[in-house]
Amino acid sequence: MKKLVLFIVSLLFTNLVFAQKYLSKTGKVTFEASVPLFEDVFAQDDNNVGVINADTGDFASVSIVKNFHFKTKLMEEHFNESYAETGKYPKTTFTGKIVNFDKTKLSASPQKYTVQGTLNFHGVDKAVTSVATIYSKDGKIYMQGNFVAKAADYKVTIPKMVMKKVAESVNVQYNYVLSKQ
Repeated sequence: MKKLVLFIVSLLFTNLVFAQKYLSKTGKVTFEASVPLFEDVFAQDDNNVGVINADTGDFASVSIVKNFHFKTKLMEEHFNESYAETGKYPKTTFTGKIVNFDKTKLSASPQKYTVQGTLNFHGVDKAVTSVATIYSKDGKIYMQGNFVAKAADYKVTIPKMVMKKVAESVNVQYNYVLSKQ
């Protein structure tokens, strides 16, 4: 995991040697694809890595897909083997930018920002836009937001047998507490 974090940091910020970077190794990302009257389809990763370049507003994150845990082991097994195919696609990444980000204007009062970038899941890159609430407190940057992704956009096939039990649109939420590096 440490090597993965270092790789992302170096990849994104190699030309910005003196940039102010904020990092979280314990970001929380959840997704939910539940439909009424059926079992909840909800998973959470508490070890998502996120990095903000406070000078430019560049943001990146990475999740090891097997880190998403479900309420039942069987659902987790089906997700990893049949839907996410974690043997083939072990991680999901996001690289992008917090639009109009200015660290000097951050305060303890939450502000809304647009986050734009590319989400790679299941080997597919797709543009994503999200609204995030960001604030600063005790020298840390707090960031949380959400967006909707469609399984079909990432070439995830939902078998007909369970198609009515899993939503086509997946609600994704993220929450980071980032510390200066």
